[in-house]
Amino acid sequence: MTPRQRSTPTRTDVPAVRVPAAKVALSTASVYPQGCADAFALAAELGYDGIEVMVWTDAVSQNPTALLRLAEYHGVPVLAVHAPTLLVTQRVWGREPWTKVEMACQMAREVGATTVVVHPPFRWQREYAASFVEGVAALSERCGVRIAVENMYPWRARQREMLAYAPDWDPVGIGYPNVTLDLSHAATAGQDGLYLAGALGDRLSHLHLADGTGSAKDEHLVPGRGEQPCDAVLGLLAERSWEGTVVVEVNTRRAKDRQERGTDLAESLAFARLHLAAALSPT
Repeated sequence: MTPRQRSTPTRTDVPAVRVPAAKVALSTASVYPQGCADAFALAAELGYDGIEVMVWTDAVSQNPTALLRLAEYHGVPVLAVHAPTLLVTQRVWGREPWTKVEMACQMAREVGATTVVVHPPFRWQREYAASFVEGVAALSERCGVRIAVENMYPWRARQREMLAYAPDWDPVGIGYPNVTLDLSHAATAGQDGLYLAGALGDRLSHLHLADGTGSAKDEHLVPGRGEQPCDAVLGLLAERSWEGTVVVEVNTRRAKDRQERGTDLAESLAFARLHLAAALSPT
């Protein structure tokens, strides 16, 4: 046999890798204080699979027609809508919480998104909180949109905790059909994201990928820069052949310019792509 005829040796000690169908999207919150248009441009430039729109004071974030135009222009679809249920968005789309969630579901249908992310009620929203668990399930079925309730954390100040959410900030023991796991929130709550992913099981349908150090401040660090097992959570989802959406939701407010912001978002995307894979034993 001549050298040219020799076959290349096959490595049998390297396991195959399975990559799930999950998409990696960019939250428009990750470009704040820039707006939705900037998020779509960066997502297209960096190679994200889609966008999660945080409904905010930015008029574009509230306008399905404008969002569809951006999605078409950049070739980046809207995969999820985050309802304006944050403390800082209490006046967006009025003060009635169910109206906000219903409008978010309607917008999701109009732009082709399959998931609406909501925060649990604040404890002072008593009427809303009383019917929240059942109401979320009923509204999701009626609208044909997955409503994924996000894990939160206790508020801390001067070594004291305030339970601000009802029925609870921790969704593990509550009967939500779909849950968004936010790893930065897990860090702030002093929880282990891998434990939460395991405990939620099939109810985990949406992931906010970010990191944290356990500070009382919700940090939303680039994954890998904190203490959450972001890599292991992604690996677990890959082992499950998970088909949800991984959304990069990091804080880039301190970025000096667009290039520095883009570097952080590119690193976050690379982290997600690298770890969202499951090794298969060689046959």
